Amino acid sequence: MGNQCCTNQPIEQDKQIETKPEDMKKLMQQESKNEEELPKQITSIPTLSVQPSLFIQMKRETIYSTYQVGKLLGEGAYGQVSIVTHRVTGMQRAMKAIRKDCLFEEEQAKLFSEMTILKNLDHPHIVNLFELYEDEKFYYLITEYLRGGELFDRIQKAKNFSEADAARYMKQVMQAVCYCHSKNIVHRDLKPENIIFASDDQYSILKVIDFGTSRKFEHNQNMSKRLGTPYYIAPEVLQKKYNEKCDVWSCGVILYILLAGYPPFYGRNETEIFDRILKGKIPFHTAEWNKISKEAKNLITNMLCLDVEKRYSAQQVVDDPWIKQGQESNLIDDNFLKNLTEFSAKSKLKQALLTFMASQMIQPKEVEQIQQLFKQLDRNGDGKLSKDELITAFQQKVQSADRLIENMEIKINKIVSEIDVNMSGYIDYTEFIVACLKYEKLLTIEKIKQTFKIFDIDGDNFISKEELQHIMEGVDDEVWKQFLAECDQDNDGKISEEEFINLLSDKF
Repeated sequence: MGNQCCTNQPIEQDKQIETKPEDMKKLMQQESKNEEELPKQITSIPTLSVQPSLFIQMKRETIYSTYQVGKLLGEGAYGQVSIVTHRVTGMQRAMKAIRKDCLFEEEQAKLFSEMTILKNLDHPHIVNLFELYEDEKFYYLITEYLRGGELFDRIQKAKNFSEADAARYMKQVMQAVCYCHSKNIVHRDLKPENIIFASDDQYSILKVIDFGTSRKFEHNQNMSKRLGTPYYIAPEVLQKKYNEKCDVWSCGVILYILLAGYPPFYGRNETEIFDRILKGKIPFHTAEWNKISKEAKNLITNMLCLDVEKRYSAQQVVDDPWIKQGQESNLIDDNFLKNLTEFSAKSKLKQALLTFMASQMIQPKEVEQIQQLFKQLDRNGDGKLSKDELITAFQQKVQSADRLIENMEIKINKIVSEIDVNMSGYIDYTEFIVACLKYEKLLTIEKIKQTFKIFDIDGDNFISKEELQHIMEGVDDEVWKQFLAECDQDNDGKISEEEFINLLSDKF
């Protein structure tokens, strides 16, 4: 799922196209009996676990009252991708519109799988999904608008490109892959077209896109469906017996091309390409490789290892010394750590609203500093902060006369319990942004008022239970009563703009 149509199409064998599917919700709920099993859609939440996916539910209404459609970015057999502008916030996003009458069962299953997986991913180097819509003719996916173009396009235009640049780019990609694998998700079609710069800025971050062939996997249980793109497909995928390390192979091919300018396994046709992939002989004998370090070659060798058991995992790639070269300078200061310890959002409604603002209302440029802080704290690069990683940060900064601060573990447990609103045991990326909103002065009155307008669908200057249910999944009578108890100061059974502002602008 990207901002443009890709010409280097993935191969797909054993394709079975049957009849047109039934209703979308029914298909997302049913349990597939074949190998490509889709995750079940959660239709009710017994206890409200606050996370960005709460706000990404299928809306069966016209999209054009919320978004103004602009420039066409790409067009394909199933639909088109356009720039759209949110009418309330003015934020630009990408809209992927997919024609229903073009989708047979397999294509629709892929689309639903992409929606289900992408809405639950929360990582700085993975494209953000904001909203889902459907009407009689189309499904619509609203994602962030990535302006910076494909990875290889940027490199081809660059006057200079070094190993350090390659390491910096691959580190970002591999952190995204490592995060996916930690959540038992395999991408299965990693290629340069699916690695996009977020902006035109020289130091823009990279984002992984297009999760149409991704799926949940089980450890110690091989996958067999032959998916991928020539040049990048792993040998064990061709043999129809593979695990998540197929993503590492694809990234190894990308790294090879970054450093040499051509793929390691090439041929005049797919048969020749696949034959060379299956042999797995990595050509390092050309002149280009005389200038490349032994460390880079060793990493590629470990990523393109035919023996899957011996091949590096995504975590091992992230931990490799060559990938870690040129680490960011130390951005963590005492004031930041102090603010982190003081964060508190006891109100469940406030937690939910802050999560909505952090995931939907903040411009990418505004959170660049937060991203760098998060990645610096995330020492193992798995896309979430553990208690041990926070302890390490505090030990480095908060000490007096070489004596660690008292009750360190108690303080860290308090921080995690306050920030970890989805109760995963870790601090996820959006949870970290929420904790930093006030610290970075991003929680402005203007943004709070814009958020209120989004929730106040009928424009009567009040938020009702029905309006909140429309935006947020899992709001039943009990949750609504809890929300009213937290902010309905005049006991009129709804939330006014003043009550909304008071709740969010008050001290944490």
